[in-house]
Amino acid sequence: MKNKNQVLKLDYLEIGKKVLIDESKGIVELASNLGNEFIEVINCLKSINGRFIFSGVGKSGHIAKKISSTLSSTGSPSHFLHPTEASHGDLGILTDIDCLIIFSKSGESYEINDILSVAKNLSIPIIAICANSKSTLVKSSTHFLKIPKIPEAGNLALAPTTSSTMMLSLGDAIAIALLEAKNFSSDDFQKFHPGGRLGMSLLKVSDLMHTKESVPIVNTSSLMSEVLLAMSSKNFGCACVVDEKLNLVGSITDGDLRRHIDKDLLERKAIDIMSKSPKTIDPTAYAIDAIKKMVGSITSLFVVENNKVIGLLRLHDCIRAGLN
Repeated sequence: MKNKNQVLKLDYLEIGKKVLIDESKGIVELASNLGNEFIEVINCLKSINGRFIFSGVGKSGHIAKKISSTLSSTGSPSHFLHPTEASHGDLGILTDIDCLIIFSKSGESYEINDILSVAKNLSIPIIAICANSKSTLVKSSTHFLKIPKIPEAGNLALAPTTSSTMMLSLGDAIAIALLEAKNFSSDDFQKFHPGGRLGMSLLKVSDLMHTKESVPIVNTSSLMSEVLLAMSSKNFGCACVVDEKLNLVGSITDGDLRRHIDKDLLERKAIDIMSKSPKTIDPTAYAIDAIKKMVGSITSLFVVENNKVIGLLRLHDCIRAGLN
C-alpha cells in the first residue's frame, strides 16, 4: 500500500507531465498554422538597416527580452524597450530605420500605445505576435504572426504558460531563420561569445598558436649543433625540419635527442635524427580538436598551411585558455 508521500509525488509527477504535454501541443498547433506570413516577416527583417526593437508587457515582455537577446547574439542588433520606460523618455531609441516587434497575447495592453504611436509616425514596420487578430495591436501593425488560442496549462488555465511557450518558440524560429538567411557561421558566433565554455569551445587553432617567427625551423641539412641552438633559443622542446622548398618533412623533439645521444650527435644532420611523421593541424581547426590529437606523449602540433609551417600549438596553450 502506498503511503501519503508516495501518492503526492505521483500526483506532482502527473501534473508536471500534463503541463509539458499541453505546452508541446501548443507548439505543434503553432507550427501547423504557420504560413506565408512568417516568410513575409523574415523578408521584412532581412531588409532592416537599423535595429530590431522588441517590447511587451508582463510575461510577454520577458519573452520579448529573451528573443531580443538571442537575435543580438546571432548577428542581428536588437534592443528591448520597456513600455513604461518608453513613455518616460526611452521612446527616443526608435529611429526611422528600425523595426518594432511587440509580443502581447491580448494585443490590448494600454502600456504599448505610446510605442505604437511613435512607430507609426516613423513609418517603420510593426510586427505583432499576438493571439487576438482583432486587437488594437494587430490593427496597428504591418505584419501579424498569430498565436493559436489554446487553453493555458493547469486546472485554472490562467497563468501564461502555453501561450508564453508558443511565443518563445516562435521568437526562436524567427531568430534561427534569420541566422540561416544571413549565413551566420560558428566563427561569427564565437565573436559574440568570447567568454564561458561556449566561447572556449569555438576557439580556433589560429587563436592560440605561436606564429612562425616563434617556431624553431631547421633544414634537413642542418647540423644537430645548429638544431640544438634553435631548440634552446625558442624553448619549445622541439624543432620542425623543412626541405629546400620549405615543406615540412619531419620534427625533432627532446625524445629524439635522447634516443640518438652519442658522441657524434652534434656532427650529424637533422635528416638523420628527425621523426618523419610529425603531427600537424590546420589553423582553421578548433582548438578542442587539437587537444584530441595530442594523445599520449604528444604535447605540441605544428600548424601547417599547404604543408608550410605557419605556427606551433602546445597542449599547455590550450589548457591555459581554459580548454581541457
